[in-house]
Amino acid sequence: MEGLILKEIAAALAIGLGALGPGIGIGLIGAKGVEALGRNPDAAAKIQTGMILAIAFAEAVAIYALVVAILIKFI
Repeated sequence: MEGLILKEIAAALAIGLGALGPGIGIGLIGAKGVEALGRNPDAAAKIQTGMILAIAFAEAVAIYALVVAILIKFI
């Protein structure tokens, strides 16, 4: 019984802490992207491409954390 509770706490911590970094990172990427667009609207296509790529990499870290949390919970 105690092992089950510890597994649930570990899974919750894995996804909670694992999503914290990407959440902050995506927010910063969006803020700096909008700032860059405000400074140089002619470079919108290049800025948007870089933003989308950076957001995808940050989101991948959150997906890894989700996979780890699922593995902890069910294995």
